[in-house]
Amino acid sequence: MSDIEPTSHEATRVLVTGATGYIGGRLLRRLHGDSYQVRALARRPQNLQRLSKYLDEVVQADLLDEASLRPALEGIDVAYYLAHSMGGSGEFEEEERRCAHHFGKAAQHAGVKRIIFLGGLGSDRAELSPHLASRHETGEILRSYGVPVIEFRASIIIGSGSLSFEMIRALSERLPLMTTPKWVKVQAQPIAIQDVLDYLEAGITFETEESRVFEIGGTDVVAYVDLMREYCRQRGLKRFIVQVPVLTPKLSSLWLALVTPLYARVGRKLIDSVRMPTLVEDPSALEAFDIQPRGVEQAIAEALRNEDREFAETRWSDSITAGNTLRGWGGVRFGSRLVDSRSRDVDVPAAAAFTPIRRIGGEQGYYFADFLWRVRGSIDLMIGGIGMRRGRRHPDHLVPGDVVDWWRVERVEPGSLLELTAEMKMPGRAWLRFEVKPRSEGGCVVHQTALFDPVGVFGLLYWYSVYPLHSLIFNGMLRNLCREAERLHAEHPGTGELEPPQPVRTSEPA
Repeated sequence: MSDIEPTSHEATRVLVTGATGYIGGRLLRRLHGDSYQVRALARRPQNLQRLSKYLDEVVQADLLDEASLRPALEGIDVAYYLAHSMGGSGEFEEEERRCAHHFGKAAQHAGVKRIIFLGGLGSDRAELSPHLASRHETGEILRSYGVPVIEFRASIIIGSGSLSFEMIRALSERLPLMTTPKWVKVQAQPIAIQDVLDYLEAGITFETEESRVFEIGGTDVVAYVDLMREYCRQRGLKRFIVQVPVLTPKLSSLWLALVTPLYARVGRKLIDSVRMPTLVEDPSALEAFDIQPRGVEQAIAEALRNEDREFAETRWSDSITAGNTLRGWGGVRFGSRLVDSRSRDVDVPAAAAFTPIRRIGGEQGYYFADFLWRVRGSIDLMIGGIGMRRGRRHPDHLVPGDVVDWWRVERVEPGSLLELTAEMKMPGRAWLRFEVKPRSEGGCVVHQTALFDPVGVFGLLYWYSVYPLHSLIFNGMLRNLCREAERLHAEHPGTGELEPPQPVRTSEPA
């Protein structure tokens, strides 16, 4: 048995480096619970505030400052080394070496029982890219200090928000005709983020007293072009891909910087790594761990579903203050989605402010430019949509699943939140969300958010072409909703409610 297996009497003490990163942040959520006491290391602890509920402790330390690491590792059983300098400027290899030496030495001094390191997949027999070579060297440095190291080497990681997935998404969504360099046909063995996290957590209790290296990957051997095609298939996009014979890594990275969210220098390092095969040659991880990795189709589908869940759970009002907006031209991005949010102070109780919101649509209308809403409904009918003929079930009450013209009620929390999902014809998916939050000094803030998930370039063209009109309509609607709330409160100064809302049904939306 491993001497660091958690027991019911004493939780295993775990340190996570790179906790503000993609992998580290998700690992914190996975480890949170009774079995582990989790400490995170960060140069700027304030950056971990959003993850504080998953942490028992945060320590300020810098991998480039060995003295700061010793107290950070004191009392730790298992230390995760998830930091890297891929996004840094200058000679990142030397910085990687220094960080690994400092961490290994501090772990040895503190008596850490195990280090778990996530590295990069690539054959030691091949000429590795600088990034992959540095990852392998980091593992060797950590092992040199005598603390047992479990090193997992992974290829492309598929998950909502991962670097590779965001590149695949941006290329697929924005370019109907893609001219691609030959590196998009190099074979790799992608792995789902859920499987990576399974391996990382299983590394805590893996029974060994010595260092081990495990190559981990999904069930499919594919290339980037196959990942793009599968993403397009699941998103319903039609794309034409033409390979060009010459496109250097530098030019490729600059091209990526123009059409994807990646920085050019990060894109170049990523391309350097995918220009050679990254395949699992040693399948021992499948025998050592009770983990059955996913295939590409399932990994992409779960990435999209998880993004939907994260998107639905995001409270956009948390990102803005009263009187301000969460808007650039056309809104701000959340993955492939566009978000336009605005807010307005109103000196009435939250219940009074929510009353006109719950009455929206049907005979009541939309509080501003109803003529334009009817025109859009007529256009929807002409192109085979449902238009605005459905009205609403009840003029004053809403429950999940109710129809409101061309909307469907997705969520409703009496007195605080209403979320509508659009069922009209459009090149994408759309939501309209209203949130009411009381102010400590009295009154409340009404937040209104329009959200759009465009499909392809046509979806983007649709959103940006109608955005000036949307901005006019949504501003006017929010202003008049607040005025109506003030009027109702003046007439009924108790709460502004003409009658109490009915209990919310728990049935699922139709």
